[in-house]
Amino acid sequence: MPVVQMTQHLYRFFPQLANRTITVPAGSIADVLRAVNEMAPGFADYVLDEHGALRRHVTLCIDDTIVIDRKTLSDRVPESGTVYIFQALSGG
Repeated sequence: MPVVQMTQHLYRFFPQLANRTITVPAGSIADVLRAVNEMAPGFADYVLDEHGALRRHVTLCIDDTIVIDRKTLSDRVPESGTVYIFQALSGG
């Protein structure tokens, strides 16, 4: 099963994901995010906009490849893949 890893500050908002290995079924990035959202309700709303596309300051990678389809999230995650979720921090 694919593994999901994310930047540490996201665990502050979703503590139920901290200190555990997050595994999800293989499928599209949309499938992966739905699975994470089931573990931590509200997670998808945090990384996706009102149209279901990745928010501007969120980047996802599958292993060492940046996700290309930011709108429909159709990039496929292999059974042995790792999804990395990065969110840029802003502020002064």
